[in-house]
Order: sequence, then structure tokens, then C-alpha cells
Amino acid sequence: METSIASILFYVFVGLIALEVLWAFLSKKNSYNLKDSLTNLFIIAIGKLIKPLSLLWALWLFEWAEIYRIYELPTNELVLCLTFLMVELVYYWYHRLSHEIPFLWSIHHTHHSSMWFNLTAAGRLNWFGKFISMLFYVPLVLLGFDPVLISLSLAISLFYQFLLHTEAIGKLGVLEGIFLNTPSAHRVHHGSNPDYLDKNYGGMLILWDRIFDTYVPETEKVNYGVTTGFIGHNPLIIVFKPMVDYLKRTWQVFETDTITKTKK
Repeated sequence: METSIASILFYVFVGLIALEVLWAFLSKKNSYNLKDSLTNLFIIAIGKLIKPLSLLWALWLFEWAEIYRIYELPTNELVLCLTFLMVELVYYWYHRLSHEIPFLWSIHHTHHSSMWFNLTAAGRLNWFGKFISMLFYVPLVLLGFDPVLISLSLAISLFYQFLLHTEAIGKLGVLEGIFLNTPSAHRVHHGSNPDYLDKNYGGMLILWDRIFDTYVPETEKVNYGVTTGFIGHNPLIIVFKPMVDYLKRTWQVFETDTITKTKK
């Protein structure tokens, strides 16, 4: 059953990317760059190879947390809706902190480093992020939420987020900025424009951005990428360089502090 679902999703992903490529060609949009897309596909492929390890890590983590949970919520429609809302809330804060905390940003940087915005960029994710992100959902398990419902909610949200990485869908009028996230809102999130920085963190929902005042509508052309500029097409550099740079900066600060304390 799981294999058939995975196969269906694979064909859906491939089909949608093919349609977007065709749309970009016919409309003469500069949404794709061959080298960049091949880089994204390589990063996705490696991510798929290590997925069994990340799933085992999540399974162990949630089973451990279940031992110490303080309550066990029942399984019904209301709890399912509540679980989804809480998963979206956790995702919002994990995503927001991934922009605000240097260590987490060194991992999340991979996803934002592309200068082209398309469906292949949705899978441009740091390989270590799969292991870090699951830690943020442990409190939900400790509070009594079912790990299966947490995983299901997260899977639905991530599939929806894949669909947000496109320029083929314009602004959706009155639907913008109310409850659901949209491609327009997510284009803003990937922008390096000063007014767009660190905005629209939501996964499937834009609700939490509204509540925490981080929502900004798309009002000007989006400049994709990071403020530090183009990082290149080498997938190893894209994945590892931001983390290595972070470690170097951290070590330099440590050395400076140590030298200062020694002189005192």
C-alpha cells in the first residue's frame, strides 16, 4: 500500500514538474535553469536515499517520547483537526527559528539559495534538516498527540507546500492572506527584497503568520535567493558551505573569547 502511494506521488510530482516546464517554455518565463534544476534533482535524490534513516530516527524519537507523555488524547475528528493545527503551529515556529537562529539558518540556507523559483526548488532541502526538524514535534507527543496523526498532518502539509513553489499560479484574490498559504505568499517568503525578508513562514496555513504578524502580501517583483548572493550549482557546496561557514564563525568567536579571558 505504502509503495503504491509513493509511486503515485512520484508520478504526480514528475507530471506537475513537466507541466510547469511546458508552461515556462510557452509563456517565456525564466522560471527554470537547467544547471540549477539538475542540482535540485541531485539534492532530492540523495535526500530519498537517506530517507529510511530519517524515518527510523523519527520513529525512535516518537516512541521514546510516548513513554513519557503526560496524557493520551483520543482519536476522533476533533483531535485530528486539533493535531493538524498544532503541527502547523510547530512548523511555523520551526521555520521561523530556522531564519532567526544562525545554526538552523546554516541548514535552511540550502532551500533559499536558488535564484529560480519552481517545483524542483521545493525539494532543495538540506539533508540534515530531516533529523533536526523532528525534534520540534516531540513536545506534541509528550502532550498526548498521536505520532501517527502528527506524521499524517505533516505529510499533508509538506505535499501542499510542494505545490506552493511555482510562478505558474498568480495571486488568488480574496483568498490571499486569510487562512491557507498560497504560491504568491510563498514567493514572498523566498524573496531577498528588503520588505520580504523573514516573512510568510506558514506551511499549509497562513493563519499563524496572521496571528504573529509576519504576513506580507506580494506587491513587487520577487528577487529570489539569499542576500549574500549566488552560491553556485555545486550541490555539495550548497548543502555544506553554509554549515561550515557557521562553524568557522563560531570557532573564531570561541577563540577570541578564550584569548580575551586568558589575557585577563
